[in-house]
Amino acid sequence: MHVTFSAAELAFQDEIRAFFRDEIPDDIREKQNQGIELLPEDQVRWQQLLHKKGWAGINWPVEYGGTGWTPVQKYIFATEEANANAPVIVPFGLSMVGPVIYTFGSEAQKKRFLPDILASKVWWCQGYSEPGSGSDLASLSTRADLVGNHFVVNGTKTWTTLGQHADWIFCLVRTNTDVARKQEGISFILIDMKSPGVSVKPIILLDGKHEVNEIHFDNVEVPVENLVGEEGKGWTYGKVLLQHERANIAGVARSTYRLRRLRKQVETAVRGATPLKNDRNFMRRLAAVEVDLKALEFTELRTLAAVSSGKAPGPESSILKVKGTEIQQAIDMLYLQASGYYALPYVPDQYQPDFADEYVGEKTETLSSLRYFNYRKASIYGGSNEIQKNIIAKHVLGL
Repeated sequence: MHVTFSAAELAFQDEIRAFFRDEIPDDIREKQNQGIELLPEDQVRWQQLLHKKGWAGINWPVEYGGTGWTPVQKYIFATEEANANAPVIVPFGLSMVGPVIYTFGSEAQKKRFLPDILASKVWWCQGYSEPGSGSDLASLSTRADLVGNHFVVNGTKTWTTLGQHADWIFCLVRTNTDVARKQEGISFILIDMKSPGVSVKPIILLDGKHEVNEIHFDNVEVPVENLVGEEGKGWTYGKVLLQHERANIAGVARSTYRLRRLRKQVETAVRGATPLKNDRNFMRRLAAVEVDLKALEFTELRTLAAVSSGKAPGPESSILKVKGTEIQQAIDMLYLQASGYYALPYVPDQYQPDFADEYVGEKTETLSSLRYFNYRKASIYGGSNEIQKNIIAKHVLGL
């Protein structure tokens, strides 16, 4: 896509580029370049540097500390952020619960929670899915019963990403079962993870990482003032949050960076006696993914324009989610195919980046297989791609 920037936008691009060049701490940059997972304190330190610069609330309204950037500026930021391989912002506070609170929360909630979310002083996690309620989220059974001036919460949330680090969790809970539609009995509440009765059980993934969890609530008391908006309106608020999440999941800039990096490395990669760039089948698959990604970029820019006018992302966020995650997984497969048998060794404490400098000897482990297996989840989280296709059929195609 060819974008013509104004003089002011070019100056903005220079500022963004210089910041990412000069301000990413060396230890964090090294971890990013080596594919080493950041510690929570690394992530917070980076996000607080963005906040100090005034760039934490990219999509937030100015009155709550947001940037006030235009869609073009957001496009420039995302592109330069990806090009610098900067850490991805943990979305649960800044991109998910923050917008729900500033849109539907009380003034007291905005005053209490938004400054700390913007400054990354509090780590949030998401409590939506349950052991028996994932794609059919409206069937959730975690209950919150009103007793005096507090709710008593009982139930279990699962696949809670990074919940082991969280200070707070935002949850969809059932507050009423006597309703015509099960969606009408759901509320959106904020729960302090230090509350008595909250317990975290780790779920270890195929790649050996502790990334997700089950969160259990056993008679957890939650002050009634932690209810966001109206009781029974949580489904509406949760859909807004998911629309923001799905738009962010697309990851167009990151995918563009990964494809460009792959193209560069393919130029010198050799498999057996044949340069990889001469493998016509591989290069055709690579070109097809690049075409799909370019088409997705147009949709993302339209979504950015809608968000900049104060609207939440609409059903187009489902298109972004479906195509964005399919493209991410296609890129993962390309890296795996390009790495060949060098992707086979799996030694978690010794793995090296993709296309290690040495293709023989000890430094042959790559991240390709680890990422491939981990990101099978991308087409499920944020609402499975099958559910997103139903949303597109209903709200876009009118079927």
